[in-house]
Amino acid sequence: MKMPDHWLASPWRRGLLAASSGALPMFAFPAPSLWWFAYIALVPWMLLARSAPTGRRAAYDGWLGGFGFLVAVHHWLLPSLHVFIFVIAALLGVLWAPWGWLVRRFLAGAPSAGRVAAALVVLPSGWLMVELVRSWQGLGGPWGLLGSSQWQVEPALRLASVGGVWLLSFLVVAVNVAVTVLVAVRRSRVPAVAGLAATVAVTSAAWVWSPRPDVVGQARIGVVQPGVIVGPEQRFAREEVLTRGLAGRDLNLIVWGESSVGYDLTHRPDLAGRVAALSRETGADILVNVDARRAGHPGIYKSSVLVGPQGLTGDRYDKMRLVPFGEYIPFRPLLGWATSVGKAAGEDRMRGTKQVVMDVGHGLKVGPMVCFESAFPDMSRNLARDGADLLVAQSSTSTFQHSWAPEQHASLAALRAAETGRPMVHATLTGVSAVYGPSGERIGSWLGTSASTAVVYQVPLADGVTPYVRFGAWPVHASVLVLVALGAVEGGRAVRLRRTTPPPPAPPAHTVRESPVRHGH
Repeated sequence: MKMPDHWLASPWRRGLLAASSGALPMFAFPAPSLWWFAYIALVPWMLLARSAPTGRRAAYDGWLGGFGFLVAVHHWLLPSLHVFIFVIAALLGVLWAPWGWLVRRFLAGAPSAGRVAAALVVLPSGWLMVELVRSWQGLGGPWGLLGSSQWQVEPALRLASVGGVWLLSFLVVAVNVAVTVLVAVRRSRVPAVAGLAATVAVTSAAWVWSPRPDVVGQARIGVVQPGVIVGPEQRFAREEVLTRGLAGRDLNLIVWGESSVGYDLTHRPDLAGRVAALSRETGADILVNVDARRAGHPGIYKSSVLVGPQGLTGDRYDKMRLVPFGEYIPFRPLLGWATSVGKAAGEDRMRGTKQVVMDVGHGLKVGPMVCFESAFPDMSRNLARDGADLLVAQSSTSTFQHSWAPEQHASLAALRAAETGRPMVHATLTGVSAVYGPSGERIGSWLGTSASTAVVYQVPLADGVTPYVRFGAWPVHASVLVLVALGAVEGGRAVRLRRTTPPPPAPPAHTVRESPVRHGH
């Protein structure tokens, strides 16, 4: 890819190209048939950064590419955040500035085989550092990690059980680096092909040697999705009717979506009694989600609450990781004005303090998460380590029904299942409900955004511990070591250059002659 020099010399044109190139990976997320696009989506961005005349310009390209990436991946937030999404993307896009500089450092000009080999490790490591930092909940969380685009690829799901979504992101970026070299640097194509071959070899090895979950039984799970219904009373009534239709289906658990109950059940014993009656009628505990102000507490909680035949069981999980601007406003005294330009939270929700594993009877232990929390790999890993047999995410995407957000949100459950070796149920109030087996395989069909129904899923249960659950995010730790080693090498080189570079020659001394003083006659 070769742009005319005069065209690329314009900062405005270069910035536009960088932002549009950064937006390209977005197309790898919504459609299952486009998973392969992620392996070439970064190529235009890297071709631009490697052609930058200076390191500073490459960092500028990295920043604008990050800006474009974030706006594209989160474009469905525009109705809620309006102009604020561009402010957030501009701030977080700075995270990609060092990555743009690294692209130029390793791929500019005609890199040697050694530089290309180093780039195949360093550039994916740098990308993982960007994903790690932006995955902090206060910066928006890990929505749209590059590796998440591979949720429907069976070999990729096997890799997720080894190193989580982090390993997938690393390998996707490594392939993009190799393709960039193949396109732009003829003399370095041998190491690029070797890098692609190594990626195929790693994937094949994972396919053969990574442990497969051992299926040890099955659970019958009922998912209740009422659809878009205005008003908590009307919604509860619809959920009641749908749940009653599950009677006699020999269920182990029934799951309602996020915000399925709009009242504190300890304060509304009538509603708690109606859910308990449904539990007796269906023969299964019911996991509801309460979005309400709790009696005796200062604010509103979103809580997964288990109800059995005798009423409230006492098992409750309070959502820990809230959606920035959607459920709380960071630095509200400074950024509270966001409520005047979009649908930002008028009142901050309260946070829970710990994760919970619930015993729902029949020997089944469930690890609940609420909505956005299914994007965090560490939360599902913690639940698996704590003994959960089944992961459950209760969600609602009513604000984003006509975007691709519901589909992407549902797809995240496939990765969480594959990472942990535990099946996962993604149950929505509105949106897309989906169920995945312990290898990340889809169980049954999705319930689309227009569905108002209750469906029973036969879910395989598995035993054993995946490498990811045992060792955690080791690709991230390895990437940190790679970048520390790079810093040490670059620092040592700078010191050697300073010591070996001769001092500049002293300027020759100039003799200044005074002009003779001419005396008057």
